[in-house]
Amino acid sequence: MTDTLHDIVDTAVAAGSFTTLVAAVTAAGLVDTLKGDGPFTVFAPSDDAFTALPAGTVDDLVKPENKDKLTAILLLHVLPGKVMAADIAGQVLDPATAGGATVHVDGTDGVTVDGAKVVTADIACTNGVIHVIDAVLLPKG
Repeated sequence: MTDTLHDIVDTAVAAGSFTTLVAAVTAAGLVDTLKGDGPFTVFAPSDDAFTALPAGTVDDLVKPENKDKLTAILLLHVLPGKVMAADIAGQVLDPATAGGATVHVDGTDGVTVDGAKVVTADIACTNGVIHVIDAVLLPKG
């Protein structure tokens, strides 16, 4: 049996461990973007990563009046282009995200993104790649 690749959103839904991320992407109106041609590199926080945020943070962010803030946070997790773990192994980079901010990617000892550890790398999708991270990236400052 061959596995059929899906786009980033459908892959995240099928995995079952990204329900909070999928809900947040939906609330922010980014589903169509992440189902688009891409390619995109998504650093996907697991549900456990969202659970680690202070109580009420996610409930607050998914409110309609916080859509801009939620969108900015989610775009911190998206890089334009397809970046595989091997592409950054041994390097330290500060790439621009889809939202225009930069993240600090350190590939010298495993891979971390702004301190969040990549726990599963290189989940291939039709329009890019997902790397699972153990923390939610938040804007600096």
